[in-house]
Amino acid sequence: MYYFLSLGSNLGNCEQTLQAALQRIEQEVGHVDRCSSFFYSEPWGFESTHGFCNLCCRVETELLPLEVLHKTQAIERALGRTHKSVDGHYADRTIDIDLIRVFDEKGEEILMSESALTLPHPLWEQRDFVKLPLAEILY
Repeated sequence: MYYFLSLGSNLGNCEQTLQAALQRIEQEVGHVDRCSSFFYSEPWGFESTHGFCNLCCRVETELLPLEVLHKTQAIERALGRTHKSVDGHYADRTIDIDLIRVFDEKGEEILMSESALTLPHPLWEQRDFVKLPLAEILY
């Protein structure tokens, strides 16, 4: 399967954190075969003096969506993320990794709606910091 992930950081050395996350994804999730350039944006959904550095990547893996979710959440914790955003309440963070879209080997998009994970990500089309880097690598 092919997973399109969005990564973002707005605390610490953001570019270095994103590079570290990509390395961990390669080691623990699957092969990162496409990666966008860095995209810089203002915080979305909350106010902060810290801007974000974002990117999108495509990962090839045989893992199921919930397995990828659990592994990316473990990577977030390993890189200093202490809490997830809940009910639309966002805050500064060292790293955020979201599953945006998933496709099977035939190119069919995987649709999913569970309490832990919705695919495609329900807000991705509203966020330029996802849409623009994703457009670099989607096709």
